[in-house]
Amino acid sequence: MRYRLLGRTGLRVSELFLGAMTFADADQARRMVDLYADAGGNVIDTASAYGDSEEVLGGLLRRRRDRFVLATKYTLTRDPADPNAGGSHRKNLTLSLERSLRRLGTDHVDLLWVHVWDEHTPVEETMRALDDAVRAGKVLYTGVSNTPAWVVARADTLARWRDWTPFAGIQVPYNLLRRDVERELLPMAEALGMSVAAYGGLAAGVLSGKYTRPGGAPSGTRVDPASLTERDHRAARAVVEVAEELGASPSQVAIAWTLARSRAVHPIVGARDAEQLADDLGAVDVHLPLEARERLDAVAGVGPGYPADDVTASRRWISGEADARLEGRLYLPPRG
Repeated sequence: MRYRLLGRTGLRVSELFLGAMTFADADQARRMVDLYADAGGNVIDTASAYGDSEEVLGGLLRRRRDRFVLATKYTLTRDPADPNAGGSHRKNLTLSLERSLRRLGTDHVDLLWVHVWDEHTPVEETMRALDDAVRAGKVLYTGVSNTPAWVVARADTLARWRDWTPFAGIQVPYNLLRRDVERELLPMAEALGMSVAAYGGLAAGVLSGKYTRPGGAPSGTRVDPASLTERDHRAARAVVEVAEELGASPSQVAIAWTLARSRAVHPIVGARDAEQLADDLGAVDVHLPLEARERLDAVAGVGPGYPADDVTASRRWISGEADARLEGRLYLPPRG
């Protein structure tokens, strides 16, 4: 496992994060944490809304808490009957964080994510409340998940102008079939120096090869096979073909593709058991040749959309004949 810096901080984080959303059985979760740690992983991601995950994880890390970068999230409601039990405002942040700290059995979390955009709370309030939690020593770094790029950029700029703690990263869904983050969120993160924690790398199992096997997907799968489009099947078959050529599993190829898209991206690997996790962790040893990457890019391409497709096209009407020799654009259109 290789390491990178989290955003513009000095915190060293492994290239793969471990998702703890499915942590319910302590024995199975312990095997997965041990396997991940043995592979060199050091970031475990959970949330206040993930059922018993925080409590299970807190018990597992009791004797080795400082070995990991512990991340959790707040915003989703703690009590549907209470309008203030959810949201990104100061009251919910304070109460959610205190509950998470109790569940996790620690006095601080290394990374606190805003779980989702709360359009009813001013970003100034959220950023100032996060900064207060950092200054109190209960949070070390902050990030934001499931939020439009313009909101993230505005919040981050406000934090820097006012000397508050800026975001170190964003968390988004990203895989070969779901590439819309390439239009705004990924370029924004790269330009602002944020890490990108990418969840859903296997597209709910579609890219794992289970839907391309003879006889179809096994019972109990999360996706109705009838809902899959021709594009879905085409991409899944391409992943299987590349995997066979490289002697890797389809899951490893799908995760390796996400890793190869940008150095800012850290796939979050989540698994139902240790065996599945072991296979996913092998993605770090899979090298995708350029031809294979281009083949996968093309099979499920996504255009940048307006205005990016216009802005990044040839701009000879701005720079004249020198346009083809002009370097230094902050934004490059997504490949594929």
